[in-house]
Amino acid sequence: MSPVRRSSGSTAANIIMVIADVMALILGLWILMYLLDANRANELVQFIHDVARFLAGWSHDLFTFDAAWARVVAGYGLAAVVYLLIGHALAGRLRRY
Repeated sequence: MSPVRRSSGSTAANIIMVIADVMALILGLWILMYLLDANRANELVQFIHDVARFLAGWSHDLFTFDAAWARVVAGYGLAAVVYLLIGHALAGRLRRY
């Protein structure tokens, strides 16, 4: 058997997928922390919120639901889904080449 060689496109695709997954994980974690009413004075909660706010800056308060929890879930959730879709689509394209 010959060793399996990985192309640089496959390596780049894996890196892009991991980055997209981590970004979506942070956004999902903030949604969960918000829904569970995490202590905002905690440094970890503040860090996750700051990073999630940066990542979802373009979709934050995009929706105007009456309930605050719905705005958080829709705004941050949309950003997470978009990052996953774009990251995985881009990774798929890189793998083909």
